[in-house]
Amino acid sequence: MASIIIMPKQGLLMEEGTITKWLVKEGEKTTEGTPLFEMETDKLTITMDSTATGTVLKILHPEGDTVPITQPIAIVGEPGEDISALLGGEAPAAAPAAAPEAPAAETAPTPEAAAPAVERAPGERVFSSPRARLRAEENGVDIAAVPGSGPNGLVIERDVQSYLANKPAVTPLAANIAKAQGVDLAGIAGTGAGGKITAADLPGASAPAEAAPAEEAAAPAGQLTRGTHTEKMTGMRKAVMKNMLNSKQVNAQTNHRMVVDMTAVIALRNQYKALGIKVSYNDIIVRACAKALTDMPIVNASVDGNNILYHDYVNVGTAVSVPGGLIVPVIKDADIIGLTGIAAKSAELIEKAREGKLTESDYHGGTFTVSSLGMFDLDDFVAIINPPESAILAVGKIAKTPVVVTDEEGEDQVVIKSMCALCLSYDHRIIDGAEAAKFLQKVKNYLQNPVLLI
Repeated sequence: MASIIIMPKQGLLMEEGTITKWLVKEGEKTTEGTPLFEMETDKLTITMDSTATGTVLKILHPEGDTVPITQPIAIVGEPGEDISALLGGEAPAAAPAAAPEAPAAETAPTPEAAAPAVERAPGERVFSSPRARLRAEENGVDIAAVPGSGPNGLVIERDVQSYLANKPAVTPLAANIAKAQGVDLAGIAGTGAGGKITAADLPGASAPAEAAPAEEAAAPAGQLTRGTHTEKMTGMRKAVMKNMLNSKQVNAQTNHRMVVDMTAVIALRNQYKALGIKVSYNDIIVRACAKALTDMPIVNASVDGNNILYHDYVNVGTAVSVPGGLIVPVIKDADIIGLTGIAAKSAELIEKAREGKLTESDYHGGTFTVSSLGMFDLDDFVAIINPPESAILAVGKIAKTPVVVTDEEGEDQVVIKSMCALCLSYDHRIIDGAEAAKFLQKVKNYLQNPVLLI
């Protein structure tokens, strides 16, 4: 008997996955427990094993499709097996019981009935669910054009999916003209390639426009043509976009800056290096932050509705740039594993991140983040808080800088020191300015007296 392969759920926060590659094609055999396809979630690309043994009879979603969790993606069974019942099960509503012999094509219009048209006055506010807005933004859909089937005409995710499934193919120029003129494209027959609606097909189009729309005219021979191209966002980029936008909308983010003398940190790192122990500047900074977070629990806390959630543990995330985006693996218990423990764990996580081998537990559970961009010759910058954390430390480059110091006799002198700019972004809802300043002072004190970190 044929089995349905579904989009598996990997982690509590996963809502959908993108199929990046099928490792077994239609007509090929697969065995339970062997690799079947590669899937990209919000942060990871992982290989998923088959949950059935047999022949891949039908792939329901090709490579590149983003599929909600638990939705069917393939059917596995015996060659020649009748899977029409399983294919029909994909539709939201089954065919009438009195006509089981009706072909699948007759049930195709059923999804349209799930989203009855809603009359809206021009400029009338459109109410939509968050997931509906997300789907519309991802696919470049004007939410106002989508009929809503929810209570009081609310546009829900199903409505956007139905709209996309029935949306006519249209050229960008025609789409812009139709939107500006309020033209409904649903009833217009396209004369372009593959039935695509062009500007010439719109009501009131002039004769010249019908002849050859500018966007579709061939370029003269030898003339350089340049334009734009579209690339679909990866799951990682969408996750970064969603998290950062949410951070700016929810957090009352502000920041404090401070410059630190890193001379003692450089000396400490050189001492470890002489002993054959690899410790980076970032490891030392993470250790200093972990100590300061223990001293200042409010900076290690999170907002939970109208409550403040204090964490008994200190988990410091370190932002790592990877192809296609940014990921923040977390060093757990950074306050108790010591400097060499932080160095070892950091090296392990960075290697796993760049090889795409991080697990969900590797990048969840952070209480604070350190983002270092000094390696890119950046003097200083402001980082965005990584929710649900309440603060993030941005670290610039270590640079030799003229500094005025006062000697024992009270005389001012200009000396060259290795200085580094720190910027603490914090959530002002629970962290006051004075507390943020004290935290930065503690980090500075630990870095200028790193013997306190050992």
